[in-house]
Amino acid sequence: MLQAVHHIAIICSNYHQSKQFYTNVLGLTVIREVYRAERDSYKLDLALNGHYIIELFSFPHPPPRPSRPEAQGLRHLAFATADLEKVIARLLLHNVVAEPIRVDEFTGKRFTFIADPDGLPLEFYEA
Repeated sequence: MLQAVHHIAIICSNYHQSKQFYTNVLGLTVIREVYRAERDSYKLDLALNGHYIIELFSFPHPPPRPSRPEAQGLRHLAFATADLEKVIARLLLHNVVAEPIRVDEFTGKRFTFIADPDGLPLEFYEA
């Protein structure tokens, strides 16, 4: 019945800062950018390797949402990578510091976390 995750929607507090982060720091590409004047809102569709994955929204004065790892709701977004050190080095070029690398006790795979401009936890998992 289900085929795949279609996209993930994120509401940011500072559109231009988040757009810069997701495109310049993480390297996602813009599919479409729309400003909706009636809502004073941007909608930015982003792709990874040609696949639509993130819908970035801005709204005036969005209410904050707890983002602690154990808060109810979305825990984090995870990106697969073949080379964790390469990702960490790219992040450092943009002054984004990753947590110390951890090892998944069940798979033996390495991973780390960062926070996006709004504190949303992002994981990089070495596949």
